[in-house]
Amino acid sequence: MSPGSLAASAFIGYMVLVVVIGIYATRFSSTGVSAFFVGGRRMGRFVVALSAVVSGRSAWLLLGVTGMAYSRGPSAVWAVVGYIVAELLLFIFYAPRLRRFSEAYDCVTVPDFFAARFDDRRGVLRLVLVLVILLFLVPYVSAQFVAGGKAFAASFELHPIAGVLVTAGIVLVYTLLGGFLAVSLTDTLQALFMIVALVVVPVAAFWQLGGLGAVLDQLAGFDPSLVDPLALSAGAFIGFLGIGLGSPGNPHILARYIAIKDPDQLRWAAVVGTVWNVVMAWGAVFAGLAGRVWFPDLAQLGGDTERLYPLLAGELLHPVLFGLVIASIFAAIMSTADSQLLVAASAVVRDVYEKVLMRGRELPARRLVLLSRTVVLVLVALALGLGFVGQELVFWLVLTAWAGLGAAIGPTSILALTWRRTTLPGVVAGLVTGAGVTVVWNQTPALDGLLYELIPAFGLSLLVTIAVSLLTRPPEDVERSFEVMRRL
Repeated sequence: MSPGSLAASAFIGYMVLVVVIGIYATRFSSTGVSAFFVGGRRMGRFVVALSAVVSGRSAWLLLGVTGMAYSRGPSAVWAVVGYIVAELLLFIFYAPRLRRFSEAYDCVTVPDFFAARFDDRRGVLRLVLVLVILLFLVPYVSAQFVAGGKAFAASFELHPIAGVLVTAGIVLVYTLLGGFLAVSLTDTLQALFMIVALVVVPVAAFWQLGGLGAVLDQLAGFDPSLVDPLALSAGAFIGFLGIGLGSPGNPHILARYIAIKDPDQLRWAAVVGTVWNVVMAWGAVFAGLAGRVWFPDLAQLGGDTERLYPLLAGELLHPVLFGLVIASIFAAIMSTADSQLLVAASAVVRDVYEKVLMRGRELPARRLVLLSRTVVLVLVALALGLGFVGQELVFWLVLTAWAGLGAAIGPTSILALTWRRTTLPGVVAGLVTGAGVTVVWNQTPALDGLLYELIPAFGLSLLVTIAVSLLTRPPEDVERSFEVMRRL
């Protein structure tokens, strides 16, 4: 069998395993919306730890961070420090409060939490949240499909359009069948693939190049800044650390906290998730450093640093291992796309259809699950259409999606969980401010060059939420909510 066939066989084997997991989870996911969207709040601590970590990373870690380390050296590590610290703190302090409140008030989605916390009887807050979620997540899913198409084209010489369709089809099948359980189990599998690949590739590279010391010596010969972890401007340093502000606002991460079976296990999950984050992050940085020595001329990468990781793996590894490394890239893509699809579908079915349009009516569980699957199918079709006709728009929105969700939902959810004086008008104002400032800042060249848009947008959203809350009527009967959140 040829090397190409061996690599393709290993990759196909991985894909088959992912689909089998989706089929396995079908029966459980069909029992109701809680099972379909948050696994019936029965997920184990290991699954939650890994699923929460990898659903937030996408291919940015394997392709973007490795390419950044190729260009910048070890200073690229600051781009991962922010989210590692932020997610550790979320697991320990934020997630237990959200999980306890969600169970007490039967919250399945992030808008469910906000609506219950602020007694949103008219549905205004819920609808604002749904608009924010759909605005940023649907194009984000589209970009994951497009990235998958490019990866197929680069790795197996498949036409990019065919690659997009294959990527979307695989994600659609296991998400449609198995819901949150399938997504979480596949995320766990994908986390294992990602961490193995991010350890094997740099270790193999250092072995061939004579060790870490030899690599650093050669990098210093190219440019001393390539071995200096502080070789970056103050604005870049703040911007890199500020990436972590997006974590408390991305609902596909927050859904994992709602889904864990026992909130007391979140501290254990914090340890596992943080270790996974650290190992994967350093693996990406080390791969970038080794890659700079292996491919000293950018032209060897076709002028694109994001091609480094698969090209380096192809040079170093046996075809079967190379196929698994390519699978790890798709694992990163799919672990984000499937989670975002479920969040977007839950926003439509749970938060618009069930809680607003059909409010007060008893709806059969199976009808809601069928509608959820239909919405997933429609969202995939929309994402595909957007990817085919508006790739420039898609990738522009991807740059702002993490920031937009983080700036809108992050400050408002933190205040909702920690400050009794937070009001519904304050949260609505904060959501609009966070999303709006993100887009405006990103599209204003004079501002965009100063600082990553997430940081000013997050800060202004926080200030506006506090100011409007202080200017509006204090919430009533808030003590029970905080008693529930504190309960051990």
